[in-house]
Amino acid sequence: QVQLVESGGGLVQSGGSLRLSCAASGFTFSSYHMFWVRQAPGKGLEWVASISDLGGRTSYADSVKGRFTISRSNAKNTLYLQMNNLKPDDTAVYYCAGSKNWCSGYVCYDRILYDYWGQGTQVTVSS
Repeated sequence: QVQLVESGGGLVQSGGSLRLSCAASGFTFSSYHMFWVRQAPGKGLEWVASISDLGGRTSYADSVKGRFTISRSNAKNTLYLQMNNLKPDDTAVYYCAGSKNWCSGYVCYDRILYDYWGQGTQVTVSS
């Protein structure tokens, strides 16, 4: 069956770094655009970043641009999110998601846009 399993979350101090991973199985990973979406405590879903199926195109929310880097390894069926200079506002559950359709921008928060969705990993940034 299809699985997206996120890992790498944790507690980090403001200014620190984390790298999230999302291991994919049960579908042809290289045929899907992949995304990171997050949900802060008490708030709605927020699109973070997108990467095209072959990795040639990326897009970021303004709130993370210059600090986060999305990447993928189709050989390893894994999606990554390198997060640097973390801020307390980055505290959230981070979800990876996959879709045949490209999406970029704040409208990409809606889970209904995605074919596959992970269970999430918690990132907590202390001040």
